[in-house]
Amino acid sequence: MKKNIFKRGAITTKGFTLVELMIAMSIGLVLFAGVISIFIGMRTTTAETSSYGELQENGRFAIAVLTDDLLRQNFWGEYSGILSSNELLSIPEDPPGNDCAGVAGGLNNATFPNGIGPFRTLWGQTIVAGALDPLGCFAMPVGTETAVGSDVIQLKRVRANPVPQANLIPGNFYLTSNTIEAGIFLQGQQIPIISGSQLWQYQHHVYYVRNVTFGASTVPVLMQGQLINGNMVFAPVIDGIERISFMYGIDTDIDTESIGYGVVDAYVSAGVMNDNLWNNSNSRILAIKIFVLSRAAVEDRDYFNTNTYLLGNVPFVVNDRFRRLLFSTTVTLYNNGVESWQ
Repeated sequence: MKKNIFKRGAITTKGFTLVELMIAMSIGLVLFAGVISIFIGMRTTTAETSSYGELQENGRFAIAVLTDDLLRQNFWGEYSGILSSNELLSIPEDPPGNDCAGVAGGLNNATFPNGIGPFRTLWGQTIVAGALDPLGCFAMPVGTETAVGSDVIQLKRVRANPVPQANLIPGNFYLTSNTIEAGIFLQGQQIPIISGSQLWQYQHHVYYVRNVTFGASTVPVLMQGQLINGNMVFAPVIDGIERISFMYGIDTDIDTESIGYGVVDAYVSAGVMNDNLWNNSNSRILAIKIFVLSRAAVEDRDYFNTNTYLLGNVPFVVNDRFRRLLFSTTVTLYNNGVESWQ
């Protein structure tokens, strides 16, 4: 920009002075710094919002998967009896490949009931160092490790809807039953003859957290084991789940005439559960509190996390740069509270 100056009838031009240039540059720098500050703030906010959005999505999905499965735990279609080797008309002679039957879960904790003690359709444990595979069925490739301090839980049931005989899939296990008789069989083998029975696909599910190492980074993954083609097969459900923990709601009033019958008397962690509680001896497991800790996949250099997350009665202290969110819900085990199906 130039200034026009009139002098003796002639027009001359003159530039900015040094002082004016310095003032203009100072104002420009202030404005530029403001724009950069806004840009950085928006970028940080966007990254933080995106990170928490991913944490919420992962946590809610994990809660939904566990809740849906536990709601149907111990569901045996129309059958109102006890799932035991003495009561069932048939049980497959050969267990599934890679069966989850570790002694940590008791002597009758495999996929199918045997004749040693009550059949456990629900069982859990907190993973400790030195016992990373309590069920003897976890596949742990190089670069993976079971998350110490997280829980493992397993449950058995049948799918919610009966299956027409024409739709049975070879390699899958099924329960055939009416209200008073039932038998388990492998498709391809002889189906037990039961009057007025329906067919239900048999399920055995296991959940635990595995840490997977990629170079210098470790990502926690929620794993699920299920019966596929006659084998217990494990596959990732969702990344970013660092801990799962469960509190079991126990009803110690077994007398149906008792005032407290059918009401949870206490919630206890897996470490407090014992054989009598798992076997429902003089007690029943009526509900489960689920705790899921979701963690970001990568560290945030602008964030430092020193929080303590309480998963039930177990504190989890962190000191790093990962963002986390804790989720919890309570599931009523309706099938454990029913005396018999009518």
